[in-house]
Amino acid sequence: MLLTVKRNQSNLHRQIVAQFRGHRHFPVEISDFEKSPGRQVRWQLRARNATDAIRERWVGASWIIELVSSGLRDGKPFRHVHLFITTLRTSPKGLLRLIRQRWAIENEWHWPRDTQLGEDAHRYTERNGVQVLALLRTLALNLLRNNGFQSIRAGLMAVAHDISLMLSWMGITSVEAS
Repeated sequence: MLLTVKRNQSNLHRQIVAQFRGHRHFPVEISDFEKSPGRQVRWQLRARNATDAIRERWVGASWIIELVSSGLRDGKPFRHVHLFITTLRTSPKGLLRLIRQRWAIENEWHWPRDTQLGEDAHRYTERNGVQVLALLRTLALNLLRNNGFQSIRAGLMAVAHDISLMLSWMGITSVEAS
């Protein structure tokens, strides 16, 4: 199991950040470089054994991981730090490959849900509400992608006020009131 640790998990996030401060020894360090049109990314992974305090709370945790992605995207510099916790024991190369595969999923599904659809901003009190809204977000993303929108933002802007168009994508025709 590999879990992304975000700031909304404040205690765990703070514990992991503290383990990567300073000039400590890291038993696992590996980097990779990726170049594609309009993008150059260096991935730097550092990992160490989970502390006793983390293992008490997260049973089975073996590694805590920091992944720094930095480089140029469309000529603009960027640097992002991502934290993970895992129960897996594998090679450094295997850890990096696993995280990059996971990151591809994050970019494809979770990032648009968080940034374009505001999923993380909502605080639901009823379990069914969470499930229904997650289903609607997934439906919206799939409809936009299946109808040629590469940009979720552009797709939302194009159809936000046209429920008939969105329904027609699902084979539903709306009936105008007479």
